[in-house]
Amino acid sequence: MNRISPVLDRLIGIEDPDELMVEISDVVNDTISTPQAGQFFIFSYQPSSTGRYDAHPLVAVTDVYSWGFRGTNFHHGEARSYSFSNVVGSTYRVYPEEITDLQALPFGKMRLNS
Repeated sequence: MNRISPVLDRLIGIEDPDELMVEISDVVNDTISTPQAGQFFIFSYQPSSTGRYDAHPLVAVTDVYSWGFRGTNFHHGEARSYSFSNVVGSTYRVYPEEITDLQALPFGKMRLNS
């Protein structure tokens, strides 16, 4: 089931990552309270630590802990840790067949937290 493909043409051309994140969240609309290892998620994030981060990560979750989860961020291209307390709003499950379409959309929002 690919929910992104039918609306991809409408989303291509939107350059504002915040607007894209809202549009994508509306389309997938499959909220999960706690991410599960082996699944893919998008969400908004505001870290408490300093450094470079993605405010709209697309993550393949590898591990879940009491404090949060760890996974590969497709925008960073590396494993990152995410605290539940720093997730803003909902986590949205996306499916493997949607990953390629999501990677075609510039909704990643790289920020520097100092």
